[in-house]
Amino acid sequence: MFCEDIHSALDSLVSRYDEAVVVMDESLQPSTVSRQLLEGPCLWLKGGEAQKKIETVERVWDFLLEKGVTRRGLLVAIGGGVLTDIAGFAASTYKRGIDWVAVPTTLLAMVDASTGGKTGINYRGLKNSIGAFYPPVETLIWPGWLETLPAREMLSGFGEMLKMGLVDVRRKDVRCTKDSDRLWEALMRYDLDTMPIESLTPLIKACVEAKERIVAADPKEEGLRKVLNFGHTFGHAIEQLIIHNSQFTIIPHGYAVVYGMIAELYLSVVRLGCPKEPLQQLTRLMTEYYGRPQCKCSDRSRLIELMRCDKKNERAGEINCTLLRDIGEPVINEVITEPEAGEALDYLFSL
Repeated sequence: MFCEDIHSALDSLVSRYDEAVVVMDESLQPSTVSRQLLEGPCLWLKGGEAQKKIETVERVWDFLLEKGVTRRGLLVAIGGGVLTDIAGFAASTYKRGIDWVAVPTTLLAMVDASTGGKTGINYRGLKNSIGAFYPPVETLIWPGWLETLPAREMLSGFGEMLKMGLVDVRRKDVRCTKDSDRLWEALMRYDLDTMPIESLTPLIKACVEAKERIVAADPKEEGLRKVLNFGHTFGHAIEQLIIHNSQFTIIPHGYAVVYGMIAELYLSVVRLGCPKEPLQQLTRLMTEYYGRPQCKCSDRSRLIELMRCDKKNERAGEINCTLLRDIGEPVINEVITEPEAGEALDYLFSL
């Protein structure tokens, strides 16, 4: 739900429960929390991918137990995608499940993590390998959070928006602007140099609506929902390699998705005959705004090994991707060979 007054929206939700507790990103200011929630218990957590682990979930469980939260209690998660993933997973397992509310404070969390009901953590070096489908009772999206978000985090969220523009399966009736009939075209016109929130808000709504429509048709990712994995087979491998290698600088999730989409768009062109234009457009955005990946050809074997361990694979050891025949025409369950994966990585690293 999009809201103009986040305080009133939170107060209204909390009033329906006997008790409510907050899990909040420690980088946020206390004044941003609902007045009513300020009177109750709050657990402050660090954000960032390094915190997406079982030890952080244990902190949330301990907090809920310490405060005596019952099965009729409410957990409010306020923060970025890592925090909502952690809090949602804790809520799904505490007393076999309590209600929770997602309040995403980053662009990435608004368009991706807090929409769709996926929760979870990284485990043994594998991204999101432990988790549950457990949607919040409500997601409160307030674009005002974005006013102070660093450009790097805005670009990360925009990466996931670009993914939605490419895979959105309803092509001709998504009107984001008066003169646009496709989400991708509207995203291509957005000004990434100034990043105005006013013109971004309708694009956020279009992305959220598109994802909600896909998730409603396939909540447990048994078919259609797999289109949302576009860019993530390669992207997750790049992200994991960087996280676990001290010689690299950590990048936001959306950057890895952009790199992954370029590799998978390359395969879409050579394997399925996808037009080259979206690959060229995304490559331009990468070089202008996201920079080139830190990985190189010598990392290819390790990246392929990580892709073989991806949780999205239908069978152990294979590499499963979502590719495109065209914008808005994704193809799921494309099993690619190791030489094809290597060729796509070589293309990405050559840019």
